[in-house]
Amino acid sequence: MLETFAGFLDQIAVYAPVWGLLFVFVFMTIESSFIPFPSEVVMIPAGFLAARGEMMGSSPVVALILAIISGLLGSIAGAYINYVLALSLGKPFLEKYGKWFFIKKEALDRACEVFNQYGAVTTFVCRLVPVIRQLISIPAGISRMPLVPFTVFTALGAGIWTAVLAFAGFAIGRNSLDITYLELVKKGKDASMENLPLIIAAAVVLGVLYILVSKMVMGKFTPISRGSEK
Repeated sequence: MLETFAGFLDQIAVYAPVWGLLFVFVFMTIESSFIPFPSEVVMIPAGFLAARGEMMGSSPVVALILAIISGLLGSIAGAYINYVLALSLGKPFLEKYGKWFFIKKEALDRACEVFNQYGAVTTFVCRLVPVIRQLISIPAGISRMPLVPFTVFTALGAGIWTAVLAFAGFAIGRNSLDITYLELVKKGKDASMENLPLIIAAAVVLGVLYILVSKMVMGKFTPISRGSEK
């Protein structure tokens, strides 16, 4: 799959100086929704092109910041799609027909289980975890999690993830002369994965602190119940 996407990026990279930020937003919206699409093939090349001065014709640092912001906004937009979908259709419908939305029942059940156990903060921590990253927005919608905290937690997690990938691509762009997009994505993905355990650990610590504070001050977040599943 990476080979296919890398070849596609190689063809559209020529348009990056004009349409680069729009591409980042659109592809990250797709990635953050229920459609399978690897974020690595979007944000790593975005950081790489920013470092080379080939993103919107801006200075490398400005282009990097704009790329991260575009990726973040796209991630939030995609998360809203999942949230509204789950809010409107409910869990029984998604369990039965989710396969038509690329949602496997086992993955959906696992996402709901994690959300029920740890509450709203999972929309932050799980944004850094592969596979469940996109799906965690669905139980948030099923449980009718308030939109403001959903947006805040999603933005925090997605912001960290997009920044990590973009910085990996930026570093490669600063230190590599000739490299194919496939090599770029693989190299950037490896670099991101090396630091991911530390990032997740920090996110978990913040999540645990939030849970403790919520239990002491605000009470536990309402879990997904049969009444909220339609």
